[in-house]
Amino acid sequence: MSSSFQYYAPTEVLFGKGVEEETARLVKAYGGSTVLLHYGSESAKKSGLLDRIKASLDTEAIRWVELGGVVPNPRLSLVHAGIELGRREGVDFLLAVGGGSVIDSAKAIGYGLYNDGEVWDFYAGVRKPAGCTPVGAVLTIAAAGSEMSSSSVITNEDGDLKRGLNTDFSRCKFAIMNPELTYTLPPYQTMSGAVDIMMHTIERYFIAGSTMALTDEIAEALLRTVIDAARTLKEKGDDYEGRANLMWASSLSHNGLTGCGNDHRGDWAPHQLEHEMGGMFDVAHGAGLAAIWGSWARFVYKVRPDRFARFGERVLGLTRQGDDLADAEAAIDALLAFFTEIGMPTTFSELGIHPSSEQIEEMTLKATFFGKRTLGDVMVLGHDEIRAIFTDASQR
Repeated sequence: MSSSFQYYAPTEVLFGKGVEEETARLVKAYGGSTVLLHYGSESAKKSGLLDRIKASLDTEAIRWVELGGVVPNPRLSLVHAGIELGRREGVDFLLAVGGGSVIDSAKAIGYGLYNDGEVWDFYAGVRKPAGCTPVGAVLTIAAAGSEMSSSSVITNEDGDLKRGLNTDFSRCKFAIMNPELTYTLPPYQTMSGAVDIMMHTIERYFIAGSTMALTDEIAEALLRTVIDAARTLKEKGDDYEGRANLMWASSLSHNGLTGCGNDHRGDWAPHQLEHEMGGMFDVAHGAGLAAIWGSWARFVYKVRPDRFARFGERVLGLTRQGDDLADAEAAIDALLAFFTEIGMPTTFSELGIHPSSEQIEEMTLKATFFGKRTLGDVMVLGHDEIRAIFTDASQR
């Protein structure tokens, strides 16, 4: 029996070629008069995208200031700089030009501008925000789904703590998605993004409770589409249809759709484990998820072998042999083989990290919030279980 649900996805989406030309119109429509343009590397400048957006804002007499420098696993120090700049310049709208890291950083700045006090308190769970300065996004990377989700993840360099915050206050007012803007992404970033997209649905798919039949079908179709798109883009990086499918899947995978009607909100243990890996080793998020997922799956699959077996059949095209345990193991192996096919790591050594036993213990403690929480839904993971998963990933 599936549960009742509330589905809330208020973000206005403009999708297709050339839609970035509508940026200023949308900023103005949502009340922006002084905009903080937030972006990451110099690629947004070199491509001419930033100049086009600035010109668009100028035509609507919208004042703008800019702050670049966002990196993967976005840093609290830059968020602080953005809050200071925003207050000094009277910013009333955040425009993120980039991928999930840039959008997450813009959301964090928005929390800091709207609320008094230290913004990290919200990510640490010490306080709850009362609102967020409006945020819009011009997407250049398909991965995190932050453009339509309530999520934001920030890394505090003091202690290498990577923490997430989920509130509807930070949902983007609009998301501009032109698949052509992702053509120049390096293959590793593209495939890392594909894994991240898949995991946002996989972690809603693998739960201890019951699910809704239609939602299962939507989730499975999305996952098959991402697999097909990744294979296409591996051979031809500027395939428009592949880029378009990946970009739209990114948004739908993390806006709540693929969990509607399920008894539980999701497992999310692999994400929480990767947060500690990202905080300590600064790895690409999707690649980190690929490297930890197999060890998590092998640890928990016997609790729900039927679910893993269905995943293998419906998503990966495997023929079921009638033994759920064997079929589940085959499904795990098949997904890991796909990760290898697209150049993603499946162990810590392939990811390029070699944590010591002391570092594994540190990540374990941080994952439990120093003994204050457990992880997971398929199987509830405490300190010993988390350490065992990290250890397995480091020894394979």
